[in-house]
Amino acid sequence: MPARATIFGRTLFGVLATLGLLACETVPAAALYPKKGDSEPHHGVRDARRKAIQGIDISRWQGEIDWAKVKDADTRFAFIKATEGGDHLDPSFKRNWAEAKKHGIPRGAYHFVWWCRSAKDQVRWLKKHIPRDADALPPVLDVEWQNGSQCTRKISRDQALAKIREMLAALQAHTGKKPIIYTDINFHEDVLEGEFNDYPYWLRSTAAPLKHRYNREKWEFWQFTTTGQVPGISGDVDRNAFFGSEQEFAAWRQGRYDIGARKWHGGEPKVASPKQPAHPAGANAPRAAGAAPTRLLPPGRVPQRTAATRDAGATMRD
Repeated sequence: MPARATIFGRTLFGVLATLGLLACETVPAAALYPKKGDSEPHHGVRDARRKAIQGIDISRWQGEIDWAKVKDADTRFAFIKATEGGDHLDPSFKRNWAEAKKHGIPRGAYHFVWWCRSAKDQVRWLKKHIPRDADALPPVLDVEWQNGSQCTRKISRDQALAKIREMLAALQAHTGKKPIIYTDINFHEDVLEGEFNDYPYWLRSTAAPLKHRYNREKWEFWQFTTTGQVPGISGDVDRNAFFGSEQEFAAWRQGRYDIGARKWHGGEPKVASPKQPAHPAGANAPRAAGAAPTRLLPPGRVPQRTAATRDAGATMRD
């Protein structure tokens, strides 16, 4: 019996330790956004939850939103549906656009493409309704097949790419900002693989890492769940993660960093070099003619290793 108790105790300890380790792994993500949740969380997108900068995308289907609570939940950005096709304006867009700004949440507008409408018609419509606010995030072009809608006909890849190019150019000319491309797995595979590689991509995957679903080396935004829970919004809402750091997010908003091309305008910010300690007294004292210069080191500084000792050290370290 004592032996069984010991084995049981060790087993219980191991189980509890394992659970503790698992809890520790999830704490950082939960700690970032403790007020946000997911009604159907999926383990496959845990990496997205660990990203420091997260936001939402919304449309009329989220109903009346309490933007003060959304802000209090530390929502860092919101993409808001504006237009669809060539004749539809989301009825909640103007209210959501104004309220997000009022509560200090960076927001961008998106246009949902209809393949049954010409690019010209859609450009005319989106230019009429998507704001040109200087403080807005770059606009989004939402490209996916319209499964289950009135426009179910798939056009050819070349036709789709031509329409996308025309609308991206129009959005950039209209807002002065490089647009973001939103897409899903099927449309990316059918049309977008290898295309528009210097544009920011916003990709959808709610059950697996993006690298398992897309043949694409990089991404900028990840829509990782459609069953998110955010204070101020009744029911489910899409949650999204930004790929980069606080510095990159801020610089992108200011127009100093192109997240699609991964290029800094004017050069990447440099990290300041640490100050060198002052030389001890006598470091600049004159020396006798012909004498070799004396190199004085600050207190505690170890003389530089010779080539032989450096190589030996590297070999040991390897």
